[in-house]
Amino acid sequence: MNPLCKPWEHTTSRRQFLGASAGALAFGALGGLVSPQAAEALRKKEKQVLFVWLDGGMSQLESWDPKPNTEFGGPFRTIKTTVPGTHFSELMPQSAKQAHRLCIVRNLCTKDNAHSSGVARIQRGDPKNRGVAYPYFGSAIAKLMGPTASKLPPYVWVKPGSGGFKTEDAGFLGPKYGSLAFGDGKPPEDLLRPAALTADEDDERNELREMLNQRYAAQRRPAFTEASSYVFDTARELMKRAEIFDTSKMAAKELDRYGRTEIGQHMLIARNMLEAGVRFVKVNSYGWDTHGDNFNAHASLVPKFDRAFAAIVEDLAVSGLLEQTLVIAMSEFGRTPRINGHVGRDHWPEAWSIAMAGCGLKAGAVVGATNDKGTFVKDAGHDIGAVFHTWFNALGIDSKKVEYNNNSQPLPLAHDDMAPIKEALA
Repeated sequence: MNPLCKPWEHTTSRRQFLGASAGALAFGALGGLVSPQAAEALRKKEKQVLFVWLDGGMSQLESWDPKPNTEFGGPFRTIKTTVPGTHFSELMPQSAKQAHRLCIVRNLCTKDNAHSSGVARIQRGDPKNRGVAYPYFGSAIAKLMGPTASKLPPYVWVKPGSGGFKTEDAGFLGPKYGSLAFGDGKPPEDLLRPAALTADEDDERNELREMLNQRYAAQRRPAFTEASSYVFDTARELMKRAEIFDTSKMAAKELDRYGRTEIGQHMLIARNMLEAGVRFVKVNSYGWDTHGDNFNAHASLVPKFDRAFAAIVEDLAVSGLLEQTLVIAMSEFGRTPRINGHVGRDHWPEAWSIAMAGCGLKAGAVVGATNDKGTFVKDAGHDIGAVFHTWFNALGIDSKKVEYNNNSQPLPLAHDDMAPIKEALA
């Protein structure tokens, strides 16, 4: 029986139950990749990831790499940061105060200028010439590092809109490693055990469920049955932690510091999840595709992001969690230096920026540069494969030695011909 359903009388057939849950969940542990000893060593590190995805394409020129008083610079000024000689857009005063904790890469040079291909390629790391569905970074970490000792889901996604189990993120790893999405930052319905159901009765139901699962799994392929079982096991852990989703009891000063905005509230929930022990937390913000009215749009969007992002970086640093948490903020590409006829900026993968912080990274570093107008990178730049190698190595995973095992086919974690960005690593 579903441990999240309300009363006993709301029964579901075994076939309905399995059909509803077999395609779900993203939770699991390392297996078939390296030796058991190496796998256990990875688990003990208890490192975590905060992945902030600014969907549509944040403008590097209105954020991390401004070019004021130039042909394409736009109307905004720059401000000093806590790193001498480094300036951000004036739209980011709070992040400027956290610059000594950040690592900014200003010379990303990627390939795809379409959302349909760019989103997937950027979040999968672009392995070379692989005709297989590679996992998104969150699914990769769920597979490689598994859940923390908290037993909470290893890969969760806080996003506007609908939630549910997003198995497509997992690619060839299988449904067990997809993401558990919390739509509008809200917990699943019926998260709490009904008052009419005692703890003993709940335990008895779950014992029966486990027995039925074992009987069902004995005659079927493990990929979906494992995912199905994990749905319920992690749901029981979430039942105990409903406070993760509740920001209403926080002090007004705390809510104001993150911003009483969608991304501010979602980032607060992400902080709660990291503090509770979730391995990988992704936070989405939409609306960054500013083909028209770019400057007014960024004047609205960037300060909301800036306030929430700076607040969580500061909080993680104060609590000590930043030492073990890799923080990433990025889009699928940047925006064109040239301003179009709609006073907008179009898609521009040729020269853009990402911001990072935390474990394994060089705090206060600014890696690479673009030319005076921001049109192109000054050197060869870094593609997303190099960024993936950097992330894995920051988390203590040797991306040149550890491999995926796809039905006995060894596959690299990231692009074979690329390497970590040494200037970004501590």
